[in-house]
Parts: sequence; C-alpha cells; structure tokens
Amino acid sequence: MTGRVDLGPDDPLPGPPRRVLVAGASGAGKTRLAAELARRLGVRHTEIDALFHGPGWEPRPEFLADVQALVAQAGWTTEWQYDGVRDLLADRADLVVWLDLPRWLVLAQVSRRTLRRRLRREVLWNGNVEPSLLTIFTDPEHIVRWSWTSHRRLAPRVAVLRERRPGLVVVRLRSRRDVRRWLAGPLAQAAAGSA
Repeated sequence: MTGRVDLGPDDPLPGPPRRVLVAGASGAGKTRLAAELARRLGVRHTEIDALFHGPGWEPRPEFLADVQALVAQAGWTTEWQYDGVRDLLADRADLVVWLDLPRWLVLAQVSRRTLRRRLRREVLWNGNVEPSLLTIFTDPEHIVRWSWTSHRRLAPRVAVLRERRPGLVVVRLRSRRDVRRWLAGPLAQAAAGSA
C-alpha cells in the first residue's frame, strides 16, 4: 500500500495487539518499551539480545530455533533487530512500534547506557560485559558507533516492511513525549478493550 501513513501517538489502534515488535536504533529504548508493553498487555517479553548473544559475545547456534519458538506463541513483545530473523518476526507481528527518535537523543542515551554498564561491570547476556571504552575508537561495530551508523537504516527497513506487510499496523513515535502519550492514550484504550 503505497503512501500509507503510520499511526501517531494519538491515533487509536484497530484492536488490542498481542504480538508486538519495537523498532529503533540501538539505544532508542526498545527493550524498555517492549517490557512495558508486555506488562500492560499481559504477554511475555523476550529480549532478543539474550537469545542472540552467547558467551564471549558469540552468536548462539540456537538463535533461529529460539526465535521460531518465540513467534509461535500467541502473545509476545520483542525488539525488531538482527537481519536473519527480521522477516520472521515481522511476519507474525500484529503491531510495530517505531521509536523514530532524533539521532542526537539516541546517541546520548546509548552513550550513557554504555558508560553505566561498563563502569558498573553489569553482566548482560550469558555472562557478557561491555568491553573497554577504548573500543569505541577501535571497533567499528562498537554499540555507540553502531547506533550512529545504523540510525539512518531504519526508515528504509520500515518502508520495505510496509510493502511486504501492507496490513501491519505501524505506530511511529518521534519523542519521549509521544511514547508517554501513546501509552496513556491509544495503547491503554486498546488494552482495556481486551480485558
């Protein structure tokens, strides 16, 4: 459906969502929002990074099978990432929430998060911790650099998704204020309709 307009923070949802993807650049707040949506909708949140990253940051061999098991469930929320499973996730979703936040805001958020995780030596998935902060300068795939370069790739991905799944509802939120309005308004109304 060419020329389709995404829903905004005040537009009603067509019904209560059960399988939700949260799209956005690294550091946009996908995981936090996906967890909040799961809580409000009464479904399970699965952090897709936990499925992907094995010890030593190596991809887990079970990743694809785990994602297949996830999307087979009746209700779930997760983050829309990893090229090898994007289509699989999108094919089962009934809602995509696109955190289309300004690049400067996302960069500030991912930088603060990375610094906090590194300084506190927070254990992430399967025993992994953030690498030395110096790797920002030496590793082209460091999460801060990745967020900066991948930010511009999301709009074309969403455009391709619209073509592949013209009936899929996409809610585009461009600020933290939009997120709060949408949670309190359209999402709350849709969730109440399923109760």
